[in-house]
Amino acid sequence: MNINVGMIDKVVRIIVGLILIALTLMGTIGVWGWLGVILLATGLMGRCPLYAMLGVNTCPTHK
Repeated sequence: MNINVGMIDKVVRIIVGLILIALTLMGTIGVWGWLGVILLATGLMGRCPLYAMLGVNTCPTHK
């Protein structure tokens, strides 16, 4: 399992995911807020299947 999500991308995904989940639980936004679970999971795992399909990699390469 290759990591394809960089550190800044991870932090943004985790923060936005938590915000969306919190707004959904408070009833501020509808069920679309549960998409925050996907952002949170991909941020914590460091791997995004959509990035893999598109060939995107925000993780810096090590030489």
